[in-house]
Amino acid sequence: MLVPLKFIATLAAAMFAGAALYVNVAEHPARMTLDTRFAAAQWAPSYRRATWMQAPLALLSFVAGLGSWLLGGGLGWAIAALLIGAVVPFTLIGIMPTNRALLAQGRDLGTAETRSLLEHWAKLHAVRTVLSLAATILYVCLALGS
Repeated sequence: MLVPLKFIATLAAAMFAGAALYVNVAEHPARMTLDTRFAAAQWAPSYRRATWMQAPLALLSFVAGLGSWLLGGGLGWAIAALLIGAVVPFTLIGIMPTNRALLAQGRDLGTAETRSLLEHWAKLHAVRTVLSLAATILYVCLALGS
């Protein structure tokens, strides 16, 4: 059971990290070349769709990583699990206020404030990217070392 859990933890973290990195280096910068109104209008459905992919991946990696640790995989698996798991509370506490502001009913999508919120969102999302990349790298190093 330990080997499949390690594989699942690593794969889910890598998929999350790849998607998060793509958003930070390709999707969001491309979005920000648009007029603010169009950038914000495109951000909303992209955010909603990504949530349904990324949240389960983070939670799956977290649970499988902790399971690997509990089954004798070593402390490193717990540390990596905590890194990927940290994206969930960070999203809820750190990013959600910006998301809510961007999705607020009646928001004028063409304002400088909206553009500023989109720029701030990208910085916050980069934290999730770094956490997930760190977890993935640690998982891979642990897997290769065992």
